[in-house]
Amino acid sequence: MDRVIPSITNLEELVAGLPTAERERFERIYHVVSSVGYLKAPAAMRPWIERQFGSVAAVEEQHIVKVTNRVVLEGALFNPLRASRPVEAAAGDLAGEIAASRGDPFCQPETGTPEDVFGRVSGRLSISASNVAKSDGQHGLIIFGEHDPLALSEPAVLDYFNVALKWAKEAHNIDRSARYFFMLWNCLWKAGASIVHGHAQMTLSKGMHYPRIEAWRRAGQLYRLGYGANYFQDLISVHTALGLARPAGSAHILVNLAPIKEKELLVIGERPDADFCRAVYLALDALLHRLGTRSFSLALYWRPLDGVEEDWSGFPTIARIVDRGDPFSRTADIGAMELYAASVVSADPFAVAAALRG
Repeated sequence: MDRVIPSITNLEELVAGLPTAERERFERIYHVVSSVGYLKAPAAMRPWIERQFGSVAAVEEQHIVKVTNRVVLEGALFNPLRASRPVEAAAGDLAGEIAASRGDPFCQPETGTPEDVFGRVSGRLSISASNVAKSDGQHGLIIFGEHDPLALSEPAVLDYFNVALKWAKEAHNIDRSARYFFMLWNCLWKAGASIVHGHAQMTLSKGMHYPRIEAWRRAGQLYRLGYGANYFQDLISVHTALGLARPAGSAHILVNLAPIKEKELLVIGERPDADFCRAVYLALDALLHRLGTRSFSLALYWRPLDGVEEDWSGFPTIARIVDRGDPFSRTADIGAMELYAASVVSADPFAVAAALRG
């Protein structure tokens, strides 16, 4: 029997070849369906199609795979052909743009940014600030010592997370009712960053966690009730069985099979410790240096700081990282499909996994 090539287009065959227990675990988390899209190209279009997509046959019969995570109800439609579609982009010198932005307020954070009422939290490679236009009552910044947001190192990533977590404890001491911590990291304007200088953000919210994090908590609880198993451990097992996971100490890096957008990686660990931060760095390193990412968004899902009424048992620490596309592209990376239906993705998770393994 011929070996099935690891590819999103062959996902159903790959799943069929798994041992029974792994296949059943996959099927209780994911629903997969394939379809074929047909078209007829007029003769006048054929030369353009051949230049853009390689051949007319490639567009006349297109194979699409729809993957839905049944547990958290997130999903994606994969069509690798979409990576070749025409996108208007201006030529740009990214290194030049970053260099030209030196001297912005974040380059002198102690005079160019406000501080929180409890002061600043300082690390070796970063310092905190208070966000001047807040999206929640407790909303801070981590301002990197390195101006270039793409110049990352493992010690720097560890320092950023440590400063964020220390900030959360200081903010919690000011307001004990604020206990739901969230960290977000938008790299460059394509990801929504308003300042080029490297920085991340953190909030500490009241009452309940943000809806998407709370949805994952509830989904995990329902999964445990239904199957007597930890959803997040099963998620790691499914991705490992398909070659879409990489261990990193006590943490794991997964290439999400139902990504929110291009090349989404999940880092899952018990707590945001050194192993977890190293895994985040390895994920970012693969995106930046092997997959061509130039702009990304990262979010940290974490349990509340202290006792709450809802059950967070079994909920790990999770980082979600996604490629946001070419900074000079005039086309947005999300549209109505992503906002209201399901993500449309061109990157093959199995190709991303190969790059992750290095």
